Amino acid sequence: MFSSTWNFLKRHKRKFIFTGAVVGGVYFLGKYAQRKIREIQEREANEYIAQARRQFHFESNQRTCNMTVLSMLPSLKEAIATQLNSESLTALLKTKPTNKLEIWEDLKIISFTRTIVAVYSTCMLVVLLRVQLNIIGGYLYLDNSANKSTTAPMAPPDVQQQYLSSIQHLLGDGLIELMTVVKRAVQNSLGGVSLKQTLSLLELEQQISWIRAEVEGSEPERPMSWYMLASDQEALADQACGLTESDVLTIRLLDETRDMLDSPDFKKVLNTCMNRGFSRLLDNLATFFRSPSVESDHSPAPDSLTAMSLPLAKIIPIINGQINTICSETPSHFVQDILLNNQVKEFAANVYETFSMPQELQK
Repeated sequence: MFSSTWNFLKRHKRKFIFTGAVVGGVYFLGKYAQRKIREIQEREANEYIAQARRQFHFESNQRTCNMTVLSMLPSLKEAIATQLNSESLTALLKTKPTNKLEIWEDLKIISFTRTIVAVYSTCMLVVLLRVQLNIIGGYLYLDNSANKSTTAPMAPPDVQQQYLSSIQHLLGDGLIELMTVVKRAVQNSLGGVSLKQTLSLLELEQQISWIRAEVEGSEPERPMSWYMLASDQEALADQACGLTESDVLTIRLLDETRDMLDSPDFKKVLNTCMNRGFSRLLDNLATFFRSPSVESDHSPAPDSLTAMSLPLAKIIPIINGQINTICSETPSHFVQDILLNNQVKEFAANVYETFSMPQELQK
């Protein structure tokens, strides 16, 4: 019996060896496949968690952007009202001065100037802070994700403070220059228009369009971004306040911001915001051009845009008061239209993604 079994094994030795090799190979291949599948699953899970963390951080950063804009609007309004003080002229008119007509002419120019400046500067404030806070947000995400023991932070607190202080250009020298340009355009457009002349809403819209064309027509010699951030390296260095390591990082952030402000995408988003802002301004003005017979909750028909006209002297106080709506710290329709604009959201997401990618650390 044992002899026959031994002979059988000898005759089929190769088959047994082959079969054993195959079974063993399949076993180890299965183990290898299981390990690879487990590695892929773990990597996908880690990527999903990282993506969810980035998304949560991004959304939190956008809420910070919105709150920052709202918190800065009172300062913007004060800066505009201080430089373009129409209230002093209004108070002077109540004293019945002998040069009443001259004061009315000054009030006409200042009222239109400060409202148009308010629209421009509010749009600029929204998009500039979107850029700055998403650059900072992207670097903060990297700082929190990196090995802090081996990687120097890209955006330490002192750098953030210095960098974000550059917004003072928009509230200072940039705003004053913008006022100068807008005031000149308002003078060219409305300087010769009599206070007694009546204007329909459509005619008023045309006047604003002419003013915009002159203000925005200076590109590329004077792009709108010039009013938002100092343009030369010396000014950037002054904003950074020195040559320490923190200041070098600040200048780098300012340079990156300048690149973003000069990009076609930024110009497109800013233009969208300005168009929406002036459209909302005209919507606000339209309520004063409605016939008493039109229901207050209905939009005026296209024909009514030219049917009802008001003397320019009556339009001036209406225009003058618009700054209170435009630069309101409580979320108004004007501010919400710009903050919640889809193109602004998409642009903010692109900026954040650009500066929160890990390869940015290697640059």
